[in-house]
Amino acid sequence: MAMLLSVALILAACGGTTDGEGSGNGNDNNGNDNNGDFSVAMVTDVGGIDDKSFNQSAWEGLTAFGEENGLEQGTHYDYAQSEGAADYKTNLNRLVRQDFNLIYGIGFLLADSIDEVASQNPDTNFAIVDSVVEQDNVASITFSEHQGSFLTGVAAALKTKTNKVGFIGGIDFDLINKFEAGFVAGVKSVNPDIDVEVKYAGAFDDASKGKVIASSMYNNGVDIIYHAAGGTGNGVFSEAKDRKNNNPDADIWVIGVDKDQHEEGSITVNGTEYNVTLTSMLKRVDVAVKDLSERAMNGDFPAGEILSYGLDDNGVGVANTNKEAMSEEILAAVEDWKEKIIHGDVEVPSTHDELDQFLNDL
Repeated sequence: MAMLLSVALILAACGGTTDGEGSGNGNDNNGNDNNGDFSVAMVTDVGGIDDKSFNQSAWEGLTAFGEENGLEQGTHYDYAQSEGAADYKTNLNRLVRQDFNLIYGIGFLLADSIDEVASQNPDTNFAIVDSVVEQDNVASITFSEHQGSFLTGVAAALKTKTNKVGFIGGIDFDLINKFEAGFVAGVKSVNPDIDVEVKYAGAFDDASKGKVIASSMYNNGVDIIYHAAGGTGNGVFSEAKDRKNNNPDADIWVIGVDKDQHEEGSITVNGTEYNVTLTSMLKRVDVAVKDLSERAMNGDFPAGEILSYGLDDNGVGVANTNKEAMSEEILAAVEDWKEKIIHGDVEVPSTHDELDQFLNDL
C-alpha cells in the first residue's frame, strides 16, 4: 500500500499543462462511467494554448465542459501543448498512456498523427478538428468557414473607404483557402470593383511575419485586413494598433478569426479608447469540443462520423461586439446575406476553382 501511494503521488506531481503532460483517470473509453471516471484531453497545434484564436477557443470549450460537470483540471480534463510538429505524436501517445477516454487533435496539422496513433490504439476514442480521419475510433469535426468568411467580406466591402481590403492566411492549404474564397466572394458580391490583396505567411505561429505583411498591405492603401493565421494574426493586430497609436484618426481595421478578437484590437491613445477590430469570423470550436465531450461522457461518442457545423446551427458567424464600427446598415446586410446562404440562394465557394467560377457568374 505504501508503494502504491508513493507511485500515485509521483504521477500526480508529474501531471500538469505547462509541459504538455496531462494525468487522466478514465476507465471506460466509451465514456459509459459516471462523470468522475470520464477524462478528456486535447493536443494543441503549434499556435499554442494562448494563441487568442483557434487553440484557445478549443481549450475554453473543454474548460467549460469540465467546470459544468464538476471535473478536476489536470485529472479529468487537460491539454498538451505542442511547440512543433515533432510533438504531435509524442503528446498524443502520452495522453493515451495516461488513459484519457477522449483525446482531441486541434487543427488539421495533427491529422496524420491522429490517424497513426488512433490506428495503434483502437480502444481509445479520438477527435480531429478541421480535418477528416477515417478511423473507427475517430470523430471528425469540420466547419463551414467559407460561409462565415463570406459574411465578413460583406462587412469589409461596406466598411472600406479605399476600396482595398486584404486577406492574410497562415499556411496556403485547402482549409485556409476556404477562408480566403469565402471572404473574396463576399467582398465581390457587394462591390466587384474592390481590390482584394491576398498573402500567405507560411506559418501559424509567426507574429512578426504577420506584422510585416500587414504593414505592407496598409502601406498599399488597404484599410481592412481579414486574417486566418492563428498566432501569426497577432502581428496584424499589433501593426494596426501601432498605426492607430501614431494617428488616432486613421481608419484601419482588422477582422479577427475563430473567436471574438475584439479585446485584441483595444488601444488607448492620449486617454481615449479605440478598437481596431471591425468584427471577427466566429468559428465555434469551443461549442463543438464541449458538445462532443458531453456526448462521449454520456456514452454517445460518434465514432467514425464527420460532424459539420455551419451557419444554420451557429457553428460559424460574425461578431458584432464593436457596435460603433459595425453600423446598422452593415449588420442588416450581413443578416440578409446570411439568410440567402442558409436558404440556398447563394452557394458560397470554398476553393480557388469554385471562387473563379463564382466571380465569373457575378
